[in-house]
Amino acid sequence: MRGAQLTALVDAAPAGVDAALDVVAGLDDALVAGLARPGEAQLAGLGDVATALAVTPLGGRVAEAVAQVTAGAPAAEHLAALAGARAALLGAAHDALLAAADAALGRERAALPAPAAAPLPDGAAAPLAAARSWLTELAITGWRGVGHDLAAAGGRPVEATLAVAPLRRLAVLLDGLAGELAASCPVATMPAVPARRWADLWARAVLLAQDTAGVADPAAAERVSGRLLVLGVDVHEHATAVQVQVHGVLEPSGGAPARLVRTAVAATKADTIVGPALWRLLADHPVLLAALAERRALEVTDLPLAGGDLWWRDGQARAGEPADPFATARVLLPAALAAPTPPLDRHPVAVAEPVLLEGYAVDTAGDDVRFTIDGASVAVDVDRLPTCGPLTPALVAASTACLGLLRWDAGRWTVQPLAVQSTVKRAAVAAHTGDWAQGPTDAKVAKAEAKAGDSVAVLRERAGRLLRR
Repeated sequence: MRGAQLTALVDAAPAGVDAALDVVAGLDDALVAGLARPGEAQLAGLGDVATALAVTPLGGRVAEAVAQVTAGAPAAEHLAALAGARAALLGAAHDALLAAADAALGRERAALPAPAAAPLPDGAAAPLAAARSWLTELAITGWRGVGHDLAAAGGRPVEATLAVAPLRRLAVLLDGLAGELAASCPVATMPAVPARRWADLWARAVLLAQDTAGVADPAAAERVSGRLLVLGVDVHEHATAVQVQVHGVLEPSGGAPARLVRTAVAATKADTIVGPALWRLLADHPVLLAALAERRALEVTDLPLAGGDLWWRDGQARAGEPADPFATARVLLPAALAAPTPPLDRHPVAVAEPVLLEGYAVDTAGDDVRFTIDGASVAVDVDRLPTCGPLTPALVAASTACLGLLRWDAGRWTVQPLAVQSTVKRAAVAAHTGDWAQGPTDAKVAKAEAKAGDSVAVLRERAGRLLRR
């Protein structure tokens, strides 16, 4: 990313993004208070949502939903309309931000293919109804009214959706929301409610819990083979789950143009499993972990590809030759075809575009870190650095090159480092988020891990003992 590109990006804030987010904030405020008895401010916010969507295909349903909330009689279908309106507003903001990023980077993006979804499997109707019932009660009660009983009631839909394999995505989402609410009870005593976050989780869950949502169908997805060159690893960690998302460039077999793709593996977890131990939860994917730790390319065969997301199957991949992610970024990233964003993923926080920055000056002021290139400056989000890898704010501040994800956060563009390169004794030294995928390479960290013991093995042994009883 050159200085001119960075200047074009930071100087051209997309019009309408702030206004759309303000309307969403009004709906989120209504969810804090609850839709059973909204006050004047909350009703005004809901009215703004109806006005903003009036000329869209959702206009009629959203207007009806707002009217029913005003009358004190909202039903599940009305809350689904509000969740859809919220998703549409955030999706529009996402599209504007992504278009600005593509224009600044000169990045070409593929068109969104026709959706490929399978019908809901047998046995899904009852779990989905249970999920909708709990989500409806949450919205009517409001976050401030959530107590232990209501938070605990989320256990039933979590258990029901976990029992149906295609609904696992919804199950993990519900489990995370229920866990956060339980840990915050009684919410009425909290000094501040994470309104945007909880509304994000609630709205996504409502849309996934609809009978008409369908489920992703890997059988209908495009199949790809070729060489996958890793750019970096983004770790998403929650108290009850962890996901490792790998961003890379796919060179398809047959000489087709290179494509930007990502793939992910995930596992449920206990909140006591943190740091490098997280990688042990993903031991069922040894080929992927080895490629990350050893910085190798991956040869993949017939993997399903939906948009830009590869459905990872370890048995259909093998580690190839060593591949330097920085060399990949310099040679292939500028011309790689970017993938479209699936409809439900269109959200400003989902903007995560791989970029390479070089030749920058590092400015540090307190906890704030910024990269400056030719007078243009961008904030560096060191708070996103995971504890399961070697990257630290100090390494980022001492770097001369950075592979990262371009994001939009709190009204500004930021870069989340995935790997950094620095010069030590005239030699280039790199550190990547995935370097510890097969265990810490730092002697001090490895010693501390050995002293603490294998928490994953201990918990598995205890779980097995309970199941044998």
